[in-house]
Amino acid sequence: MSMTRIIPRRGGWIDLLVFGLLILLLYGLYTVETQWRSPVNTSFEIDLSIGALPRYTFFSLCRGLAAFGLSFFFTLVYGYVAARVRGADRVMLPLLDILQSIPVLGFMPGVVLALAALFPNTNVGLELAAVLMIFTGQVWNMTFSFYHSLRAIPSDLIEASAIYRFGWWRRFKRVELPFSTVGLVWNGMMSMAGGWFFLTINEAFRLGDKDFRLPGVGAYMSVAIDRDDYGAMVAAVIAMIVMIVIVDQLFWRPLVAWSNKFKFEDTAASTVTKSWVLELLRRTRLYVWLREHGDRIKQTSREAPAAKLVARAQRSRAAGVGKAISSVALIAFIALCAWGGWKLAHLLAVLDTDDWSSIGVASMYTLGRTTLAVALGSIWAIPAGIYIGTHPRTSRILQPIVQIAASFPAPMLFPIVLLLLARFDISLSWGSIVLMMLGTQWYILFNVIAGAMSIPNELHEVATVYRFTRAQRWKRVLLPGVFPHLVTGWVTAAGGAWNASIVSEYIRAGGRLQTTKGLGALISTAAESGRFALLAAGVLAMAIVVVLINRTFWKRLYDLAERKYALGR
Repeated sequence: MSMTRIIPRRGGWIDLLVFGLLILLLYGLYTVETQWRSPVNTSFEIDLSIGALPRYTFFSLCRGLAAFGLSFFFTLVYGYVAARVRGADRVMLPLLDILQSIPVLGFMPGVVLALAALFPNTNVGLELAAVLMIFTGQVWNMTFSFYHSLRAIPSDLIEASAIYRFGWWRRFKRVELPFSTVGLVWNGMMSMAGGWFFLTINEAFRLGDKDFRLPGVGAYMSVAIDRDDYGAMVAAVIAMIVMIVIVDQLFWRPLVAWSNKFKFEDTAASTVTKSWVLELLRRTRLYVWLREHGDRIKQTSREAPAAKLVARAQRSRAAGVGKAISSVALIAFIALCAWGGWKLAHLLAVLDTDDWSSIGVASMYTLGRTTLAVALGSIWAIPAGIYIGTHPRTSRILQPIVQIAASFPAPMLFPIVLLLLARFDISLSWGSIVLMMLGTQWYILFNVIAGAMSIPNELHEVATVYRFTRAQRWKRVLLPGVFPHLVTGWVTAAGGAWNASIVSEYIRAGGRLQTTKGLGALISTAAESGRFALLAAGVLAMAIVVVLINRTFWKRLYDLAERKYALGR
């Protein structure tokens, strides 16, 4: 069987442009590698000149992309095992609830100190700590989305994969991953944005009398806020916007355009999302070579059934080894949890009744604020997300704007918001709800957009044929269609609001400290003063409250979404 050679059209200048960008990227990665290998300096001085911003911004971008790669790998492995291994979700989902409920300041002290001690002579430890902290802001939203996409796969697709005797890999590659792609792309976009939320803390972390700083736009903004340098603040804001726009055009827009082909529908959409970057790349010789090479590999695999039999036998032998490794890993994990629980109990023993009472009261304050933040965010995010997701032409215009707004680290805007709150005589007790919304409402919006884009086009056509009114379309098509994604958005928004409490209830700007009663303020105070027992107790309380809410209220909504509103159910 002969293959048709794909010839690029007028791709010469595009090839040169791509080659130049690759060279520039390699040089940038070399600069990052040099930064990682440089001697550790816990009193690193941030240069507030405009000329330093491009380098700082690139360093922050590399940390964010490294964390996103780690988050994507974790999502595929963890989400798949939780959804497909019988009984695994009973343990893995509560564990995921606990992990997403732990704020950045709960992870940071132990991770930073451990990695700094492991790499005492270079910046590797601090850089890895920053990547892991950004990872904790990205990964949970993606994992929840992937898990619930796998659980919502229509039964006829599962039956078809069984009829054709798909193994787990072919089912994953041909059914499960394609069906989850739209949700993964939009939640990946939101996760990348969520990773930027704590950028000013991740790159400029204080623990007691120790100050850990890394060159980056987050540290730049942190120092500018401390010095009341409004010119530097504006420059940092512009640098973040430029970076977000570039990432959106070069990375997210092509992914959104590419993901549209995985929509679960029988009729073609009336409008197709396009990406100018994707169109240019398809005209390069590199793309043609990769396409032809991939076709050659596919043809070879079709003509080698013996190799498939050998590979299948090898996989069956590896399955036994994998089960043994899993058993050992489970035993080691249980032992580690037992040891950690004993050490935690020993640490918390120093707290008295007043400490625990203050933690309980603070938890109630923060619970009320997070609930209001999610409710207020839903009022506008649900209709806006449905409109954007069902109007591709509008989406092309609004996606970059929404991406900029969601990706921008909200704490950078807190000084401006605080000035507005003071002008209207609004205390931080109520104003912190607004600050929480700046970071959490986007989880709802992006999940609703993903849900609206996943609604099959034939359902819209049926609504048109039967002349549904606007109210009927919303009640029978739009809201049921986005509901499974909306629940994921609510859960991750609530978890994000709890995490955001540590920076919205305790704000230091220009040498001035503003705080209000709440669990986030308690955790921030404990971290800055080095009271590790109170810090651990506050983080534990936050985890318990979030898990209880997830396991009672949100789980019922998840079950309802899976049972009644999933496609094909």
